[in-house]
Amino acid sequence: MRSALYVLSTLIVMGLGYWAYVENYKTQAALDEVETLQRDIGQMRERLVVLKAEWAYLNRPDRLRDLAEMNFDRLGLLPLAPEQFGRVDQIAYPQEADALPLISSEDSVDVQGDLTVPLDGIEDLETQP
Repeated sequence: MRSALYVLSTLIVMGLGYWAYVENYKTQAALDEVETLQRDIGQMRERLVVLKAEWAYLNRPDRLRDLAEMNFDRLGLLPLAPEQFGRVDQIAYPQEADALPLISSEDSVDVQGDLTVPLDGIEDLETQP
């Protein structure tokens, strides 16, 4: 009886050791993957900073103005003038009378309805295939 208990205890210890060994390698692999992902995120953030700087450089107003002047004949662009912009007082806001009217309590609708169903309608549904 004692020998079976020793064998069983040894097998349990060996099983737990194997489980700990496998979990250790899974943890190491997950940590390596996290490190790789963090490195990739850092590289992508650096690339994003470079792209934003390039975008800002390419969208300089003096550069865009020069491009518009060089391609004026081909694109048919017109230079911006202050007259092209509107003023706030020129915006037509809707008047209070134009707003949607609210439904008064006299015009309310019953949304609960009647839950009673005629029995002859149910019998027709049961006989259909």
